[in-house]
Amino acid sequence: MPQDTEKMPKRNPAKLKAAVLVLFILAAIALVRFSPLKDHLTVESLGLLLDRAGFWAPLVFVFIYAAGVCLFIPGTLLTAIGAALFGPYLGFVCVWLGAMLGASGAFLIGRGLGRQFAASIIGDRLKRYDESIASNGFATVLYLRLVYFPFTPMNFGMGLTRVRFWDYFWGTGIGILVGTFVFTFFIGTLKEIWATGQWERLLSFRAGFALAVFIASFFIPGLVEKVKKQFNREDFSSNP
Repeated sequence: MPQDTEKMPKRNPAKLKAAVLVLFILAAIALVRFSPLKDHLTVESLGLLLDRAGFWAPLVFVFIYAAGVCLFIPGTLLTAIGAALFGPYLGFVCVWLGAMLGASGAFLIGRGLGRQFAASIIGDRLKRYDESIASNGFATVLYLRLVYFPFTPMNFGMGLTRVRFWDYFWGTGIGILVGTFVFTFFIGTLKEIWATGQWERLLSFRAGFALAVFIASFFIPGLVEKVKKQFNREDFSSNP
């Protein structure tokens, strides 16, 4: 009996935190899907808000993006809005910073509220995977980012594992660079052409390059998979 009472304080906080995490995720999804907030997630609405911010508009957008990531707003929507509002280059910087801030925040929420409970329920087999992720955290995160693993679920999910924060941070930062640049450059270039009405620019080198890199980005996951398989084969053959 004394053993049970000793365990109670350890289990209850973990379960309570996990319940808060689940409620937070459900509330975030409901807020975005069923509240008036979704009507403001447009270029026009956010453009008006950022106009009032003036010089601070890029910084305000970074925080909006970060909050959006934590609230399960699709990253592609936020990225497209950022590229449309700020163009291909400043848009890239704002989107990358916002994504990193939001990814870090979501990771810390998952770590703070769910890690203790996740650790208490994993069995021996899953524990080995957990330890493997911890020892190869940077490579694991980098790989999943390069193959376009769903962004927001991964942010919270990685917080439940033993991966170190800085491994996660740098793996994410490097892993999303290419995809973020490609998407913002493509959307930003098209928005500039549409805004100026100079449709002949669709035949320009820049527009063609933007389209080419956008199409090429879809082949990145396959290329990463091939490199990984080749690396695994070489690693296996080098071991007796």
